[in-house]
Amino acid sequence: MLPWSAPLSGRFDETIFESKVLKDNPLHDPYQRPLWIYLPPGYDEEPERRYPSVYMIQGLTGQLDMWRNRSAFRKNFPELADELFASKEAPPCIIVWVDCWTSYGGSQFVDSPATGRYHTYLCDEIVPWIDAHYRTLPAREHRGIAGKSSGGYGAMITPMLRPDLWGGLATHAGDALFEMCYLPDFRQSIRTLQSRYDGSYEKFWQSFRGRVPFTQSGDEAPMNDWCMAACYSADPDGTVRLPYDLQTGELIPEVWERWLAWDPVRMAPKHAESLRNMKAIYIDAGNRDQYYLDLGARAFYNVLKQLGVNEVFFELFDGTHSAIEYRYPISLKYLAERLAP
Repeated sequence: MLPWSAPLSGRFDETIFESKVLKDNPLHDPYQRPLWIYLPPGYDEEPERRYPSVYMIQGLTGQLDMWRNRSAFRKNFPELADELFASKEAPPCIIVWVDCWTSYGGSQFVDSPATGRYHTYLCDEIVPWIDAHYRTLPAREHRGIAGKSSGGYGAMITPMLRPDLWGGLATHAGDALFEMCYLPDFRQSIRTLQSRYDGSYEKFWQSFRGRVPFTQSGDEAPMNDWCMAACYSADPDGTVRLPYDLQTGELIPEVWERWLAWDPVRMAPKHAESLRNMKAIYIDAGNRDQYYLDLGARAFYNVLKQLGVNEVFFELFDGTHSAIEYRYPISLKYLAERLAP
């Protein structure tokens, strides 16, 4: 028997949350969303005890059940988190897994007229519901948020936008320094669109949704560009504005600036005081990250230090963007220690 096939020491509650703010989302994506809550060992035996909470958010194209996927010969993150608390290597926490997927691939955890109000969903629906139904310590000083890639991006910006709710964050290879992580793919998107889809995003999406997704090389870049544009540069009526010309790839400065306004590296100076008041900030990335998000991680760390933010862990480890679930317990332990009472 494999060692991780044993029952968990803590327990999972799995429920379906019906969102009011997502009910009329423009993509007609589900407004009833799965929600997982992990309760650490001892939760049921100590009915008076309250716990810090850490919210886990997913990367682009991620859906909630994918957290249970595993790489060969490895434990998945729910198992690793349970092992961390069962061994008492970290103070116990409640962990909340939140689904913010969209049919464009993701939401970037922002409110957008093209995708829906996912920032409001997370902050104003899920957080109060968790605090009302579980024995959390319901103050910002005891609440953290963590994720990888687009989830790491959400973990960076959500506390900046809502410092009243969040006291800690952990970002694993989160989207940052947009000219490094997004801009280089624009040329690939344009080539794919021109060679296969007559330069038309409409034809791209018709093809993508009419077959098994990602079965043609080059699917990733156009999907990613459109999804990010839907999150960062949609007009109030929901029209998605791309930051480049579809024929030449030339940047459209006024649209690109709308993207840059959402870059965590550029957002940080505007939220310096809130960041200085964080109890815990964890940043890491693989030094061979395929999307060069190690550069964004370093840039985010550098700007935090310039702003006088001192409670920061930073590491570039030997690795890529893939199969880094073994890093998540490191950040979870870091958050748990600093969010504990």
